[in-house]
Amino acid sequence: MSSSYTPWDVVIVGAGAAGLFCAGIAGQRGLRVLLLDHSEKVAEKIRISGGGRANFTNRDLDPQAPHRHFIGANPQFCRSALSRYTAADFVGLVGRHGIAFHEKHKGQLFCDRSAEDLIQMLLREADAGGVQRWQPCKVTAIRHGVDALYSLDTERGSVRSRALVIATGGLSIPKIGATDFGHRVARQFGLRVVEPRPGLVPLTFDGEGWAPYAGLAGLALPVGIATGAGPARGAFVEDLLFTHRGLSGPAVLQISSYWQPGTTIQLDLAPGTDLAAALLRAKATSRRRVANELATLMPSRLADAWVHMLADWQRPVAEVSNKALMLLAERLTRWELQPVDTEGYRKAEVTLGGVDTRDLSSRTMESKQPGLYFIGEVVDVTGWLGGYNFQWAWSSAHACAMALPP
Repeated sequence: MSSSYTPWDVVIVGAGAAGLFCAGIAGQRGLRVLLLDHSEKVAEKIRISGGGRANFTNRDLDPQAPHRHFIGANPQFCRSALSRYTAADFVGLVGRHGIAFHEKHKGQLFCDRSAEDLIQMLLREADAGGVQRWQPCKVTAIRHGVDALYSLDTERGSVRSRALVIATGGLSIPKIGATDFGHRVARQFGLRVVEPRPGLVPLTFDGEGWAPYAGLAGLALPVGIATGAGPARGAFVEDLLFTHRGLSGPAVLQISSYWQPGTTIQLDLAPGTDLAAALLRAKATSRRRVANELATLMPSRLADAWVHMLADWQRPVAEVSNKALMLLAERLTRWELQPVDTEGYRKAEVTLGGVDTRDLSSRTMESKQPGLYFIGEVVDVTGWLGGYNFQWAWSSAHACAMALPP
C-alpha cells in the first residue's frame, strides 16, 4: 500500500472499460497510477456485453457528426475525444494484441472468442504501465486540500493524489455493482448533473391494454420504429421482440433512449413494404384469408393476432372491402403505442444523463474543479446500441489520460 504521505500522480476510481483503459495509458506515460474499484472483478460490463463477446466499437462512427449516434444535452461535446482516438485506433490495439474479431451488421465489431480476451488486453496494458490495483476497495470519503491534493479515505487506508479520475459509470445493471457514486462526487464539488434515467432498455405497457399482445411473447420481426419530433426525434429499422410485459429487442432499446414518459412510439410492422398495395393486389388475385396473405409479409402469429381485432378482417381477402383493407394497412404500418414505463436500471444497458458536459472540458475531460476528471458513462454522453458506448469509454479515457499532468 502507498503511504498517505506519498501522493500518487493520479487515482482512478472505477475499473470498468473507461477506468482500465485510462489507467493503462496514464501508466505507460510514466505516471504513478492507483486504480480502485469496490467490486472484486474488473470490467463486468464488458464481460456480459454482446452476448459475452463484447461489441467493443463500431466502424460506422463518424467523429465529425457525433449527433448521429450520441445523445445528451450537448451531443457535440464528444466530438473532440472521438476525433483524437477513433474506432480505427482501438481496432489497431485489438489487432496488436492478437485478438480475433468480426463485424456483424451496421459496423458492429465483436470478439471472435470471448469478451474475456478484451478484458485481459486491458489488464495487460495496465500492467505494462505499472498500474497498482486495489480491489475490492470502497472509497468512503474524498477531500480536496489547500495543498491542491485529493485525499481519499478507502477500505485499505488513506491515499493522496494530484489528480482524481471518476470512471464509475452510471446506474444501469445494479447486480454488477452499478451505483450513483460518480454523480455524488460531482455534486460534492459543485458540478451539475443531468437527471439520470435508464437507456437502451425494454419498454412496458399497461397490463390490461397489453393483454391482446402478451401471447406474442418471444416473437421477433424487423420493424420501423420512431418517437419524438424535431432534433429530439429518433427513428430506426431494427428487430423488435414481444415480451409478456411489453416490447424489447434492438429496435426498442434504441428508441428507449429517445422516448419520453407520457409520449408515444410509432411502429411500422412491415417496413419497406407498401402494405396497402399488397393487400389490394391480393384481393384481385387470391382466394386466401386475410391472415394468410399477411403471413407472407410478417410472422403468422402476429397476422392472426391483428385480424382477430376486427370481424371484417377474418374473411377471405377477396370479400373484404377496400376501406377495411386500407384500415388494416394503416394500423399495421402506423401502430401508435404509449408505453407506461421502462424495465428500469435492472434491464438498462446504459444510463442516460450524468455529469453535465457544461462543467467539463471536451479536450481533457477535466471538470471546473481543478484536477478532477470524469470519463465514460458517468458523463452525460450516451451512444446508440452497437458499440458506440464502448468507443466513448475508450475515447474519453484516452483524452483524459493524455491530458493528465506528468
